[in-house]
Amino acid sequence: MLQNRVDPWGNIIRTAARGAWTGNRGILHDHEKQIRHNFKLKAWITCVLEYKGKRRQVMSPNTWTELFFLDEATAFSAGHRPCFFCRHSDATNFKQHWLKGNSQYGFNEKTSIQEIDNILHRERLTKNREKQTYTAPINDLPNGTFISLDAGAYLVKDSQLHLWSPSGYVSAIERPASGEVTVLTPLSVVNAFKAGYIPEMRA
Repeated sequence: MLQNRVDPWGNIIRTAARGAWTGNRGILHDHEKQIRHNFKLKAWITCVLEYKGKRRQVMSPNTWTELFFLDEATAFSAGHRPCFFCRHSDATNFKQHWLKGNSQYGFNEKTSIQEIDNILHRERLTKNREKQTYTAPINDLPNGTFISLDAGAYLVKDSQLHLWSPSGYVSAIERPASGEVTVLTPLSVVNAFKAGYIPEMRA
């Protein structure tokens, strides 16, 4: 069993459960297919499992490490964004909504995605390379956002909070009407959701 699944905190974990998306942070594994690094690039992307009929051999030597996600909402929570190569339409759509939701940066459509990646990288990790979180009112969070509650990761969707597990969402509770919560999804991504980007969710 390879260590190649990603949870909403951005951790790379071992599980037999399969993912709906793959992704990339650079070459993270060695020749024995063991993870040696958490990331090598600032561009953390989310890709389709198969592109033009081709599938990659997982953890081949000297090429990027394939990571896998339960759904797109999980990938966003971990700090990934759509790939411009295999998901050009989704990536363009996300960039447009990111720009709309984060106008404070003064970016426009000509701004390189690398500038957005720089911001995402600052938002996803602390200086100690730990998951960066923040607090926000629960009633201000859009669908697709992940929060941390009682040591679990919960997906916000309509009136419910769905508990994440590697194999799927295992239970749901009613979404509180008010109160501050710890948010896992990077702030600028949450702003993109508020601006209209709807991530794929398996809940």
